[in-house]
Amino acid sequence: MSDGAVLPDESRSPPSSQKDAGLKKLPPYWYPYTTMAKERWLGREILEIVSTEFRDRSMEYYRYALESGVTTINGKVATPDTVVRNGDRIENVVHRHEPPVTSTPVKIVLHDKERDFLVIDKPGSIPVHASGRYYRHSLVEILRNEFGFPKIYTINRLDRLTSGLMIVPLNADLARSLSAEFVNGLIRKEYIARCKGDFPAEEVICEEPLLTVDRQMGLNIVHPEGKPAKTIFNRLHYDSATNTSVLHCRPMTGRSHQIRVHLQYLGHPIANDPVYSEERIWGANLGKGGVDVIPCENRAPPAPPAHLLSDNSPEALNLKPSDATGSPLLLASEVEDNGKSGAKLFPRETGHDIGMGSPVPLSSEAVEIITRLRNMKDEDEDWSRWRDVVFRAKGSLAPKNIPRAPLPPQNKRKKGGPSLPQTALPEDMALAPQLTQGEALARLSQMEAPPPAVDPATGTLYCSECYLPLHPDPKPEKLYIFLHALRYTTSLGSFETDVPEWGAEGWKWDQV
Repeated sequence: MSDGAVLPDESRSPPSSQKDAGLKKLPPYWYPYTTMAKERWLGREILEIVSTEFRDRSMEYYRYALESGVTTINGKVATPDTVVRNGDRIENVVHRHEPPVTSTPVKIVLHDKERDFLVIDKPGSIPVHASGRYYRHSLVEILRNEFGFPKIYTINRLDRLTSGLMIVPLNADLARSLSAEFVNGLIRKEYIARCKGDFPAEEVICEEPLLTVDRQMGLNIVHPEGKPAKTIFNRLHYDSATNTSVLHCRPMTGRSHQIRVHLQYLGHPIANDPVYSEERIWGANLGKGGVDVIPCENRAPPAPPAHLLSDNSPEALNLKPSDATGSPLLLASEVEDNGKSGAKLFPRETGHDIGMGSPVPLSSEAVEIITRLRNMKDEDEDWSRWRDVVFRAKGSLAPKNIPRAPLPPQNKRKKGGPSLPQTALPEDMALAPQLTQGEALARLSQMEAPPPAVDPATGTLYCSECYLPLHPDPKPEKLYIFLHALRYTTSLGSFETDVPEWGAEGWKWDQV
């Protein structure tokens, strides 16, 4: 490690960042997103696609956003029932409310200028790549904007909730060779975790195959049709005060959520894992020994919490049961508009989107687990509150300060990229100099967020530009799990980070 210059560990935050009570926050901003139609989207309505692929917002939000005209296909405003065809270019403008992340900074452990790579210590809470509601609070953007590395190659990725060491090449050749080492199992990876219970003192090897069964929620289970996986566990110490064990973990393969799922299967899930250690999702045994794998076709629609179905609640979903026994709840407006029950419902509304992305048919137990996970997320984010707020507001989404560029000819379009539909501009804007996409985004990130509005019926604070409810900030300790990439040994050398504080013997865990 003497070949490179070690940089200081202090935090370097962009001017737009705000730090408060252990959190790093960004003001919301409008962001243009462009993509080409994916094969699995072809022949499907745009509302069905976005509501099935994403769960950051409610069905009502996606319908409302499309009706506001913020999404275009090949330069024409899309409506909820627009069908996506092969070769379509989809452009969408969203008002990004990036979730807060912990104020723990990204640390540069080593910058080897001669061999052109970084060794970093990633804090839990930030994803490696922009995804969902995360963009500037992603590792790639932080390294670009806060540390000045315009081009990096992320060859080993840590989960958003996982902290620890990553090796980041700064040129394509090194990225290819190091990536081959990971693929061929030539890199020794060592993690530290804190799990529930008194883990066995002797070495434990878990070799159960793993399968991703829900892409939206990123859920993985042990399944005979899954990919081979192997993890070696050794207990470092047990803490009787918290009934938790600190483990040294050696994943011999690199499957998604491998350590988390293997520990769950063994009956010792990571102590603060919000998914694999949650009784509301898995039941009292927390998924120990895996789940049933016998295929089942039964599905159930999302179930809002009971208090939100009350006629006396100003936040009620206004749902009414259809006449057909056992059929899903319908929006009251849908029943009235159609004059009868049986209004068209999308897979997400009936629960039939569960399993759409799974490579194998799901069992009834797996379906129930995914349904409970989704219902828990929906309840936590309280979409119904947003729904009533937005309908009382009766406003349309109106993106501001986004430059409009003409759509290129069909034969000259590139996949992705900063193209936006051709739109008539007001005279005052038409005379103004047009910014590039990069200039616009740089300017937007420095703008102050508009003050929140207050819904008079519920007292809910919500965004005055997109009507999203503004929930209280999470506690920093809820934004990461007790899993840390401690040490990697590669052809470049052996690199490690400090042990996180929760890995120390005698550490006090405030579970309140």
